[in-house]
Amino acid sequence: MTDTSKIKEHMDVLDSSGKKIGQVDHLEGNDKIKLTKASAPDGQHHFVPTSWIDHVDTHVHLNKAVNDVTTLQKAS
Repeated sequence: MTDTSKIKEHMDVLDSSGKKIGQVDHLEGNDKIKLTKASAPDGQHHFVPTSWIDHVDTHVHLNKAVNDVTTLQKAS
């Protein structure tokens, strides 16, 4: 399991291919990263499950490819 305490506001979130999919707004509970509205092409908040995290260094690296951030779950 990934140490989510290393995740900080405005860190870049990269998919498994190294493509930037957004920036961290904050952690939502223990199981989701909320991405900033400004980093989304549709101007909406989106969630990334923490189970998709491969590792965290200066960025949050995912273990999945994300073809389009708009396919992620939107915040209500």
